[in-house]
Amino acid sequence: MEDRTDGRNANQLRPLGCSRNILNRAHGSARWSQGNTIVLAAVYGPKSGTKKGENPEKASFEVIWKPKTGQIGKQEREYEMILKRTLQSICLVNVHPNTTTSVIVQVVGDDGSLLPCAINASCAALVDAGIPMKHLAVSISCGLMEEGSIILDLTKSEEEKLKAFAYLVFPNSPLSVIDKVHSSKEEPIEHGIITSVSYGAMPVSGYFDCLERGRAASAAISEFLRRSLQKQSSDDASRAAQ
Repeated sequence: MEDRTDGRNANQLRPLGCSRNILNRAHGSARWSQGNTIVLAAVYGPKSGTKKGENPEKASFEVIWKPKTGQIGKQEREYEMILKRTLQSICLVNVHPNTTTSVIVQVVGDDGSLLPCAINASCAALVDAGIPMKHLAVSISCGLMEEGSIILDLTKSEEEKLKAFAYLVFPNSPLSVIDKVHSSKEEPIEHGIITSVSYGAMPVSGYFDCLERGRAASAAISEFLRRSLQKQSSDDASRAAQ
């Protein structure tokens, strides 16, 4: 396969960026970028009480999606639902029962892979807010070309032209923020999958190819997130000691 329009090869990710604790009034916040796709996530809570329809014996989450321009539409509502379910699945919802944590997602730039970028930003913001979590999660987009090859971290123009593509969310090791050593002989948790959203007609073989390539790429994103959180935690500790 030839290089893509932006010069990357099929497996190459766009430059990643992550910073947290960037909004003073939020309990936690993070900025995540993948190339020109940039998302800010802010976390407020946990606040006492749950909304109607939520289980008061568990912590609940609400996600509010704010587009870069214009009003929220059907696609954004779908993103809110997917993001809410993803975040609930990785958090310890029994720790703060009868509370609601709000996650505000602000789109700053959209050049493809917007939902994966928002998921990565939200996870970093939850860490910044100190929300109890089972483990982190990292998300990646995978596209299926006409000839059957797979490309990763899609741009907006690629998403518009591809036969099919998927947004995948993989669990990160519970120890990955501080240590990469597994303490159990069980299969590592990052071998599973949390969320999968596909668009277009994708054959089963193509989907499993996406899973394999996406899981491999998620390891690089996990390592980047781990290093970012470690560095910023060290910086916070240094400022506190001054």
